[in-house]
Amino acid sequence: MNSVLHKANTRGHANHGWLDTNHTFSFAHYYDPERMNFGALRVLNDDFVDGGQGFGRHPHDNMEIISIPLAGDLEHKDSMGNVAVIRQNDVQIMSAGTGVYHSEYNKNPDSKVNFLQIWLFPKERNITPRYDQRTFKPEDRVNKLQQIVSPVKEDNGVWINQDAWFHLGNFKKDFKTDYTINKKGNGVYAFVINGDVTINGQKLNKRDGFGVWDTDKLSIAADSDAEVLLMEVPMN
Repeated sequence: MNSVLHKANTRGHANHGWLDTNHTFSFAHYYDPERMNFGALRVLNDDFVDGGQGFGRHPHDNMEIISIPLAGDLEHKDSMGNVAVIRQNDVQIMSAGTGVYHSEYNKNPDSKVNFLQIWLFPKERNITPRYDQRTFKPEDRVNKLQQIVSPVKEDNGVWINQDAWFHLGNFKKDFKTDYTINKKGNGVYAFVINGDVTINGQKLNKRDGFGVWDTDKLSIAADSDAEVLLMEVPMN
């Protein structure tokens, strides 16, 4: 087994006034050659956006972009004609493919929105851009792993153009479980949204990240009530 630990306080940080953000991997003005990506996982940003503010219309191509709101409401508009609001318990994915423009704004004028902005390199390049959004029941991840992203269109979860599987778990203190890798050669990047957990013997706290590869299973133990996001991605 190989692993990499990214403690919360080692992330890149930027405060633009309207946007307060932490970057797990190199992004914008934050650059660390040792933290460019974890396999196909290229970006993991923990964004807090002021009321009524947001990211104006801008382009993307050949990237799988996932948004997971943790608090508040985020309004999305894109050049494919999609207009949507994503909220806590929603997961949104946009395959940028040959190219798409979009904007993201805090829907509410008087409260912040906090969301995880995640980018993955695609499995196939230059596909037709596409959009998907689904709502997941929070009770279905209490002391279990709830699949929210999958490369299999018939599976539970939003479909992704990559051999990647994402799961959310909301664990009560002292709960233990295992996660089995879906595809040989993949690794798992765990991000602790809240609480304290131990994964494969490594103690982790709120907003810590822990990547594991060259193994076929993870052991997870909740040291307190905890919420965890697991991102299984190709390492090549």
